[in-house]
Amino acid sequence: MMRIMQQIIFGFLVFIAIIFTHCSQSQGALKPSGEEIQPWQIIWEENFDQSTLDTNYWNVIKRNTADWGNYMSDSPDLIEIKDGFLFLKGRTNPDRSIDTATYHTGGVNTKGKFAFQFGKIELRVKLENATGAWPALWMLADQPKYGAYPRNGEIDLMEHLNYEQQIYQTVHSYYTLELKQDNNPPHYATTGVDPEEFNLYGLEWFSDKLVFTVNGQETFIYPRWENVDSSQWPFDQPFYLLVDMQLGGSWVGKVDPADLPTHMIVDWIRVYQQ
Repeated sequence: MMRIMQQIIFGFLVFIAIIFTHCSQSQGALKPSGEEIQPWQIIWEENFDQSTLDTNYWNVIKRNTADWGNYMSDSPDLIEIKDGFLFLKGRTNPDRSIDTATYHTGGVNTKGKFAFQFGKIELRVKLENATGAWPALWMLADQPKYGAYPRNGEIDLMEHLNYEQQIYQTVHSYYTLELKQDNNPPHYATTGVDPEEFNLYGLEWFSDKLVFTVNGQETFIYPRWENVDSSQWPFDQPFYLLVDMQLGGSWVGKVDPADLPTHMIVDWIRVYQQ
């Protein structure tokens, strides 16, 4: 009888060992995807260590009809590189006989010169407060894959208004703007910061979610959802970067010239992939 019991116990232990081994092998096959476990590798960085803007990567943003573009100007003194920093200025127009715009703002983008799809981007930036100031770090699709704006989406890594002690991180698309699905899922978040200190504004971009960060801490996730209109996720194509010091507009309100000039100061930009 004792021998039979020992054989039963031994058989049970062997069975448990087989099940454990099988589960371990199955778990190995289902381990997290490469985008979650592989280390980030820098594919492009800008440290502004040249005396002038590197036109291999950067364009100067010109006046346009968008609400944010009313005062953009390609005047060279609005964009300055000094001591390893990029200074983008917002100021009163010094000569309205040449350009009738009340104000001038400087900005740059990488359209047609550098774009990426999926990965991580971080920018170390300091802001100056002013009434009507609207500095922004954001991304747009490099090509019109799905048609005219907002079909291809917009990713706002950082927007700051006036003297607020917070920044906005937002996702725009046809789904949020035209179909009014701005809470299905939520498409923006605010995070408290001291804008006059250098802060690190970032995004980790995967095939199924956008993870926004401030100073390396996760602040907001915008997921790709199934069983909704396909316009909810146009983020399956290369995007380029815009960095601009904006003034005025329906969101930020009127500009107070007494607060000008004001600057956005960029220390460095890094883009990574896995």
